[in-house]
Formats: sequence, structure tokens, C-alpha cells
Amino acid sequence: MSNTRRSHLLVAALLLAATLGGCSSSDDDPAGVVAPAPHDVVKAIDRALDSRVRVVRRADPEAFARQIGGGRAFRERQETWFGNVTQLPIARLAYRLDPGSLVRDGDTYTVEVVQTLQLAGYDDAPVTDEQRYRFEPMERHAGRFLVTSVTDAHPQPWDAGPIEVREGAGVLGIFDAGSVDGASSLLDSVESGIAVVSAQVPYAWSKSVVVYALSDPAFLDTLEDVPGDDPGDLDAVAFPVGTSTRFVLNPTIVGRPGRERDRLVRHELTHVAIGTHDDEVPVWLAEGIAEYVSVRPLAPQDRRIPQAAVTAAEAGVADLPDDATFNDDDSDAHYGLAWWAVEYVAEAYGDDAPWQLLDAMAEPGADPTAVLRDQFGTSTHELARQADRLILALYDPAEGSL
Repeated sequence: MSNTRRSHLLVAALLLAATLGGCSSSDDDPAGVVAPAPHDVVKAIDRALDSRVRVVRRADPEAFARQIGGGRAFRERQETWFGNVTQLPIARLAYRLDPGSLVRDGDTYTVEVVQTLQLAGYDDAPVTDEQRYRFEPMERHAGRFLVTSVTDAHPQPWDAGPIEVREGAGVLGIFDAGSVDGASSLLDSVESGIAVVSAQVPYAWSKSVVVYALSDPAFLDTLEDVPGDDPGDLDAVAFPVGTSTRFVLNPTIVGRPGRERDRLVRHELTHVAIGTHDDEVPVWLAEGIAEYVSVRPLAPQDRRIPQAAVTAAEAGVADLPDDATFNDDDSDAHYGLAWWAVEYVAEAYGDDAPWQLLDAMAEPGADPTAVLRDQFGTSTHELARQADRLILALYDPAEGSL
């Protein structure tokens, strides 16, 4: 992030309000009664879901519209969803209902449905999503049902409002009407970032990513368990979707092309490339490595650092921040300190050392203190001292020479 870089990989799933986009409020669902599902009803609903897949795959809006009932607002939201999802590179789309969840209220049925969606070239494996559907019988068509409500507790941007999809080499960009004019610039930035990150990160990865670059902050604002606990403060954040990792940019960053946004993109791509490998390591190491990689293409004089980090170095930092305090009010200083701790590791032990340190700390049951002591002959206290020294030498030469 241009100021805070608060972008550690989210561990929690995305939790958005169920009323977004094509979703209907659960208050609209009838109370009904749970009873053994009539076999013919289950088969008819299965057929309706299979038909939904077919019309999406062949991008047939008229056929899709004939499958939707309910109120006007719901039908419009579903038409928007159809227009969105048919822009995506779908490798797999499927629905599976749970007959045991079927609830009847008169002629209306609600049922739990698992949607499976895999984006070709971007998802390592299909992504499943639990949804709740409501069906009502078609007039004059016995045994056929219309979809009249869809509730999704974890919607993606294409579930929440109109989007514009743009694709580059290894990047799928999700934009909206307010951000799509800048799509070409951002796709170029991500493509270049993939090349830089791939040259630095020693792990096998897909070299592809889905990026959410929306002008509306609604999606970002509903993320939970984010660094600092306030999504609006984040310039960007990487998060898991199934077995893959995507990232979202703050709307304030989307429209600001240039060196700092490119650096932020590389930071996020580093998290994408590393994936789950840094889940159990100290936050200072995960974020420090992401910063370290993000500045590799920049000349030393162009590697900006928050002033808070320089001020902290001048005062002297006794230790690296722990996980609990890393994203507190002093996070600007902490990101700078973590970055330069990793710079010192590379300078003192060699270019491979940051990755060797990451591998060692990622081992199950690894004790970070013991790893630093036994494998590197150092400590977090010493790394903090050396980070202070390097920061002052580059950003405050007069202080650094004292």
C-alpha cells in the first residue's frame, strides 16, 4: 500500500451482506416446513439448475430470462448477474442441491445449493459456494420451476452489481463502469509485476491472478479479519478463494497509475505467488519479504519509505513488531522496519537467505526465535538494530553516520 502496505494474506473467507446484487434477503424466504423431499420435485429442481448452467454456458439471455420469476428487482439483479458471469472465462459451472434441506411453503420450495465455479486459467481447483434458492412452479408448465430468490452469504463482485471484465496475459481484471477506463494501464502493471515477482520468488506458482479493481468500495468494506480491522484503510489486500489467491485494490488506488501503484501491485503479487507458504510465519517476515520483492526493480533512491519508519529508526527500535501489534497505529513504521530487516538478511547472508528463512519458519512447529538463533546466528533484536542502521544510512545519512 502506498502508505501502509497493510496487505497480509487474509485467513478468513469473504463475508458480504447477503442482500448484495443478485441475492435476496433471508427475510424473504418463507418459514415453511422441512419434510421429506418429493422425488419428482427434487428432480424438477435439479433440471432447473442444470438448465441454468446450460443457458449461462451458451450465453443465451432470452432463455435465462425465461427461467427467472419473482419481483422486478430480483429479475433485474439476476439479469445483471447473467451479464456479469457470461464475461468470465468459465472452465466449470455446476449446481448441487441438498434434498434434505428442502423446505416447502405451499407451492414454493427453498433449498440449499452448492455452486461450483472454476475460472479457466486462474483457479487451481473449482471454487464452491453455498447458496439458498427459492423456486416456484411455472404457470401452465407442470413440473417446471422458476428461480425466484437467490441468497449468497459470500458473493463475489459479479454477484453484487454490474462489472466489466478485461483480460491480459495472466491477469483477469474485474472492473466496473467507474474504473474500466483505466483497465489497460492496470493490466500492463500486473503483467509487468508477474514477470518481476516470478524472477524473485523461488516457488512454483500459476503466474496468473484475478484482480478486483472497482470504483465502489462496497466489496472491500465488507471484508473481515483484515490487517488493522478497517478495510477502508487498506490500499490493497490479498485473500484466498478456494485454493488460489486473488487481490483487491482500494478504489483510491485504482485510479492512480504510476510507480507507487506498480510497487503495490508487486507487493500483492508476492503474496499471491507465495500463497499459503507464509501463513504460519511471523507477520514481519511475510510483509517484509513482500516489500523486499516489490522494490527490486527500483533504484535505491526511488525506494520510498514512510517517514514514520525513519523517525522510529532515529529513536532506535528495540525489537521487530510481533503479530499482535504489527498492524496497530504504528504500522507505517512496522512495514518499513520489516522490509529493511529482510534487506539486511539478504545483505548479510546472501540473496537466497530471505527465502531460506521463510522456508525454515514455515516448517510445522518451527520456533522463529530458535530458527534465527540456530540457523542465522541472530535474533529479532539484532535484526531490528540492523534495520535501523540501514534505514538511517539511506534515508537520513547525517543521523546514520553518528
